[in-house]
Amino acid sequence: MKISARNQLKGAISAIAEGAVNGVVTIDLGSTQIKADITMEAIKDLGLKEGMDAVAIVKASNVMFAAGTERVAGISARNQLAGTVASAKKGAVNGHVAIETADGARIMGSITNEAIDELGLAEGGKALAIVKATDVIVGVE
Repeated sequence: MKISARNQLKGAISAIAEGAVNGVVTIDLGSTQIKADITMEAIKDLGLKEGMDAVAIVKASNVMFAAGTERVAGISARNQLAGTVASAKKGAVNGHVAIETADGARIMGSITNEAIDELGLAEGGKALAIVKATDVIVGVE
């Protein structure tokens, strides 16, 4: 199956925290992790277990950015992936920014041109991609 989501980050499930309704699935991408807050029903239907290969899927419109590589304190977004700006391309109003983590994972976001300029996001610069755990979809083969 092909999907339109720009971000399909492959890794292995390292933890599953089960709750009454939802659970948090942690996927290791190497030295980076991404967390997905999904329903317990989905966890069971997909047969998710620690050690399984999985894909974290995130739409580019759900990715936020911060300049630098220091974790942003005081926000609820669990996923803060540090990396180097691989590309920053402006469109008429919005642009696409892609960062690459130290492990080689690449995550792209769609943000305004104004945000690209204000954050100083340019190729080779350092940045954080920030994603809420509820915006991460888990896929398995």
